[in-house]
Amino acid sequence: MSAIYSTAAVSTGDGREGQVRTIDGQVQLDLAMPRELGGAGGATNPEQLFALGYSACFHSALKRVAQLEKITVTDSAVTAEVGLEKVDTGMALTVALHAELSGVDQATAESLMAKAHALCPYSAAVKGNVDVTLDVVVG
Repeated sequence: MSAIYSTAAVSTGDGREGQVRTIDGQVQLDLAMPRELGGAGGATNPEQLFALGYSACFHSALKRVAQLEKITVTDSAVTAEVGLEKVDTGMALTVALHAELSGVDQATAESLMAKAHALCPYSAAVKGNVDVTLDVVVG
C-alpha cells in the first residue's frame, strides 16, 4: 500500500526531557516529564501530543461519518483524555474519547461515535493494544 501522506518527527535530548520537532519545522517543542510522574513539568509531554492528534483525527472521522450518513451536526467537539497506567510490563496508555454533539439525538450521537471509532486511523492503530472508551453528550 502506498501512503497518501507521510511526515516525520525527530526527538533529541533526553527523550521525555528533550525536544521534538517535525522535519518540516512546523512544530518544535520542548518536552518535560509531568509533575505527576516525578518531573518538573512546565512543558508538553508525549501523552499530551498523542491526545492532540487523537482528538483531531477522531473529530474528523466523526464529521466524515455524519456527512456520509447525511446527518447534520450543528456543533461538535471531541476531547481525548489520555492516561498512563502501571501494568505488569511497565506502563500502558488508556484513552477516553468524549464528544459533544448538537443537532442530533442521543441514539444518533452514539451511533456516529461507534462508526467514527471504526473509521478513525488512530482508533485502528491502537485497537487491541489500548483501552479506549467512548462517550457522547448531546446539546
